[in-house]
Amino acid sequence: MGDKFYENLKEARKAAGLSQITVAEQLGVAKSTYSLYESGKREPDVPKIKKLAQILGVSSDVLLGITESTTLAAHFDGEDLTPEEKAEVIKFVEFVKSKRS
Repeated sequence: MGDKFYENLKEARKAAGLSQITVAEQLGVAKSTYSLYESGKREPDVPKIKKLAQILGVSSDVLLGITESTTLAAHFDGEDLTPEEKAEVIKFVEFVKSKRS
């Protein structure tokens, strides 16, 4: 992931296989507003960043460039996980890693 929010946002959206329109609809903003987020010309507020993280299946820390992205390939009975399930698995992995110290 990059150092800038808008770069991380675009990368996470593409990794999730979602279009700008899909993310904008789930976020509850116009596609043009979301496009401004990805171009770096506008920044979402904290509640929207949290919602974006949930939609894209990453942590807000990843979107903000605080931590690196965790690539995860997980399946359950041959079915791919939903973005929400993937986010939950990533949170669990981060929890397990935090116990190392």
